[in-house]
Amino acid sequence: MGRTEPLGGWPRSPATLSGMDRHVYLGHGASGTAASMAPFVEGLRRRGIAADALDLPRRTAEEAVPVLRGLVPDSAGSIVGGQSYGGRVASLAAAEPGVTYGGLVLFSYPLHRPGAPSFDARTSHWPAIRCPVLLLSGEADPFARIRLLREAVGRLVHAELVTYPRLGHTLRPVIDDVLDRTAAFVRDIA
Repeated sequence: MGRTEPLGGWPRSPATLSGMDRHVYLGHGASGTAASMAPFVEGLRRRGIAADALDLPRRTAEEAVPVLRGLVPDSAGSIVGGQSYGGRVASLAAAEPGVTYGGLVLFSYPLHRPGAPSFDARTSHWPAIRCPVLLLSGEADPFARIRLLREAVGRLVHAELVTYPRLGHTLRPVIDDVLDRTAAFVRDIA
C-alpha cells in the first residue's frame, strides 16, 4: 500500500516500554479540532495504543507550542504528532532543548505553502529533533512536493518516510495502513 523509504530508520531494540506504557498525543490540522482526529485516536486504541487528540489554538505553529507542551508530559513514553499543522506544532515542540519525547509521528507534514516549494523555513528545526520520527505523506500533496520532502527528511537524525501514490493532503483513504504503521512505530522505538 504505502512505500517505505529507507532513511536510516530509528534505533530498534527490545523495547523497555510496552505499547500501553506509551501514549500518543495528536494535534489536528489548521482547520480542524481534536474531534477531527477521532478516526486516528480510535484506530490506535483499537490497535492497543493509548492515544488522545489535542485541541490546539488557531495561531501560528510557533505560538501553539507552549499549549502542546502544557498538555503533553515531557517523557520518553510520550509520542507526539498530528495532521499537517498539528504535526508541525509537535515537531517544533520535539526540537526544543531538553525535551525527551519518545517519538514523533507526522501525518501530511506541511512542508511548504502550495505553489511555494521551499522547505527551509518549516524544517530548519528538524536537526534538533533527537527522537525517532515517522512521516506519512501522499505523493501528490500540494503542501509537500515529494522530491522536496525526500530531501528534507535528510535533516532528521532518525526517520522513516512512508508515501502513498496519488494521495494529496489527506491520509483518510489509507487510514488502516497509516494506523498499522503508526502502531508498529510506537511499539518498535527503543
